[in-house]
Amino acid sequence: MQISIKATNTELTSEIKKYIEEKMNSLNRYFNNIIEAKVEVGVNSTRHQKGEIFFCEVNVVVPNRIVRVRKTEKKLLKAIDKTKDHLRVMLHRYKERLKGRPRKENEKMNNVNIPEDFNDLG
Repeated sequence: MQISIKATNTELTSEIKKYIEEKMNSLNRYFNNIIEAKVEVGVNSTRHQKGEIFFCEVNVVVPNRIVRVRKTEKKLLKAIDKTKDHLRVMLHRYKERLKGRPRKENEKMNNVNIPEDFNDLG
């Protein structure tokens, strides 16, 4: 999985970058076919009365879909954790949908009409 990290209105330290990489790599346990994860962290704006509000936005590219999650919190690491947890749920749902979806070949085979006396023909 390729991970790209971008910081907006905040400094991206090596500790934060390492933390994000750990959390994104842990998603492979739930869905092993992740192509790319684009992560953006930062501060919404600097003009909040109650202090800074951090956000974490992740776009995960999987086959045939992009899963996007954005969370905001008062602490950056908490926003990253919440985003990862929500991504885990979204990827699990997507994986279950893929498992439950019949393939086109199977649908064609299920729709074939077999005569009732087919076994008696031989």
